[in-house]
Amino acid sequence: MERSEVQEKYKWKISDVLSGDEEWEKRFAELEGKIDFAKYRGTLNTAENVLAYFRAEEAFETDMMRVYLYAFMRHDEDVRVTRYNSYMAKIMNLATRVSAETSFAMPELSALPDETLAAFAKDERLRDYDYVISRIIARKKYTLSEAEEKILAQTDEVMGTAQEVFTMLDNAELNLPEIEYEGKKVPITHGLYSVILSGSDQKKRAEVFSLYYSAYRKIINTLAATYYGNVKKDIFYKNVRGFESCLDMALFGEDVDRSVYENLIASVNEACPVMHRYIADRKKALGYDEMHMYDLYIPLVENAELKLTYEEAYDLVVKGLAPLGEEYVSLLKKGRDERWIDVCETEGKRSGAYSIGIFGIHPFVLLNYQQTTHDVFTIAHEMGHSIHSYFSNRTQPFAKSDYKIFVAEVASTVNEVLLLKYLKNTTEDANLKKYLLNYFMDMIRTTLFRQTHFAQFEQEAHAMAERGEPLNKDNLSALYYGLNQKYYGDAVVHDKDIEIEWARIPHFYRSFYVYKYATGIISAITIANRILKEGESAVRDYFEFLSGGCKTDPVSLLKIAGVDLTTQAPFRTAMEEFRSTLEEFESLM
Repeated sequence: MERSEVQEKYKWKISDVLSGDEEWEKRFAELEGKIDFAKYRGTLNTAENVLAYFRAEEAFETDMMRVYLYAFMRHDEDVRVTRYNSYMAKIMNLATRVSAETSFAMPELSALPDETLAAFAKDERLRDYDYVISRIIARKKYTLSEAEEKILAQTDEVMGTAQEVFTMLDNAELNLPEIEYEGKKVPITHGLYSVILSGSDQKKRAEVFSLYYSAYRKIINTLAATYYGNVKKDIFYKNVRGFESCLDMALFGEDVDRSVYENLIASVNEACPVMHRYIADRKKALGYDEMHMYDLYIPLVENAELKLTYEEAYDLVVKGLAPLGEEYVSLLKKGRDERWIDVCETEGKRSGAYSIGIFGIHPFVLLNYQQTTHDVFTIAHEMGHSIHSYFSNRTQPFAKSDYKIFVAEVASTVNEVLLLKYLKNTTEDANLKKYLLNYFMDMIRTTLFRQTHFAQFEQEAHAMAERGEPLNKDNLSALYYGLNQKYYGDAVVHDKDIEIEWARIPHFYRSFYVYKYATGIISAITIANRILKEGESAVRDYFEFLSGGCKTDPVSLLKIAGVDLTTQAPFRTAMEEFRSTLEEFESLM
């Protein structure tokens, strides 16, 4: 279907951003003429001058983000359109120029005495920037001279080489073989691999698993060297800046206490026996004498898909999220009625789904809606992101409006958990209830256990390299395989090829990122349960979290919503949720 065939009510209202291409061209030209930050160089030593600089940077960025958003949305409506590809290239180039123009500011501020910066943070005129300034103070011990910082900034492009090489290998030069599928020989792709792995034909799953990993095994030495290069990059920055470990450096960047990471690894390791039990139940439900790693992605319950129109799906999401109160429900309806959402799959449209929000305008959601259960949950998920952005942008000043990635998946997952519990508790269809229980367990398995498996691999691989042990295909594969056995237990055959799964994970090139998926679902389960149990008081606390932006560190923000990740409590709550869901599923088997 072409975009021109889609009814207006199913298209996002892009005129809320800019009126059209003519306005974009005009605003972009104006921005190019406004790049004038050099005049502030050497002046950032008084509260008045610091405020003037921050305000100027903020005003420019606010305008630039609107121009960026228009280009981004137009591009994703149809990635084939040359004009919008050009718009994206232009705005990204402009952003790079602005970054270079303002690169003096942080080193200049960091050079000030702690007492001066502390006084700035307490100055009423700079209250919008107190958290930014507090982070400058904290970062001082890791900040080098302006000349050294300039040299480091110039290494960014070179230091991204490992990720670029992996991306090229994984997407362009992997040389995946062909497989017979639906009566004809077709090349295996990453997407087709996932489709076949969730299909009902075990022999075909085994075949695609073997063929897929055979391609990675042919270049495993190169992939090991590439990953080692990425780890060596992290070690270089860790050493230059003076961090104790690569993990500490990553956590510092998000202002997250190390105890959060340690609690995650410890609690999931402790709960592995419950996962082993689920794996054994999966084997029993499938009726297999022998279950393999390629058997973990097929649904245990068939013919239970929710096949709903978009309108029916959205209405169901609204009902499921009713415990969040009238204001939240009205925002859900507002998003649909005022066309925040681009609904339909069309030729050339970007695949998948996302939410995007900038300061000063409501958020937008891209969908490619199909009549599946997964896509019903996708509506709830993406609107969770959007309403989080809506509250943060409405409540916080620009400098504190953009919440950190660490909490980015919390609101979206709260919505999924609430919707799932609503469906499970209201359906009279036993088959659908079993499907939903299995859906929830697999959500926890893939988002909590699997991502923690990844996080522990990253931690231990970096620690090996920090001790001076060179990373290679053998020790990386041995590490990964041992963790796979620990996490999944004896009920599944740990196929030899799973030892090189580490070699195909793109997120490993954004070091210590994956753990945030796990802490996100742990936080969401605690919040959703509290809302259902305590009602209005829990919703009030949750809204304060949603409205927090980045006014303080993300762990402290979560405490407002009743989640203290520096303790074991929320981790154990999530594990108990998994155990109780498993028991309910077992009672229906």
